[in-house]
Amino acid sequence: MDTRVLLLVGLMLAGCASGDFHSILPEDIQLETGDVVFRRGGGMISRAVLMADAKGEYSHIGIVVDSAGQKMIVHAVPGEPDFDGDEDRVKMDRPEHFFSTEFTIIGEVCRPKDSLIAARAAEVALRQYRKGVLFDHDYDDQDSTKMYCTELIAYAFRLAGHEIICSERHHVDLPFLRVDCIFPSDIHSSDDLESIRMFHQ
Repeated sequence: MDTRVLLLVGLMLAGCASGDFHSILPEDIQLETGDVVFRRGGGMISRAVLMADAKGEYSHIGIVVDSAGQKMIVHAVPGEPDFDGDEDRVKMDRPEHFFSTEFTIIGEVCRPKDSLIAARAAEVALRQYRKGVLFDHDYDDQDSTKMYCTELIAYAFRLAGHEIICSERHHVDLPFLRVDCIFPSDIHSSDDLESIRMFHQ
């Protein structure tokens, strides 16, 4: 099964769900530029990621940026269009939207120990958003013209002057996906991050 078919099925199932969504991000969390944020959803795409990433707790990742004084989250994501005809791409969303129950069962905010590296990584990610970089459905992190979620974060920290992951790429061999890629758990387990808060529905 092609990833696009899997995505279509997931979107069809999501369309049957309730539209009464709310944010699970605690109101007392003060996000900082460069914070790395994780979420796990309840949909088919999230389950597919967790099936591949057996050690992982999360299926998606983003980074907090400063956009004209407002904290936003930049992330590369499929299947979350802002308008009809919107392509899968690097997006920028309000934290409340990123952690909406439409997409999230469990979330976590992690903070890089080096705030200067974090700020530079956030700026790299923001540039990728402004360039309109498309989502990488081939999950090829050797090609930075398109990006998937973990690739974006690893790339941002690399250009900021620091490798946030040290592990080798993981080979995924599923009926609908055969790739070598970075898992959310590779970044979540980084010694360069410390957990600020976990939360759930």
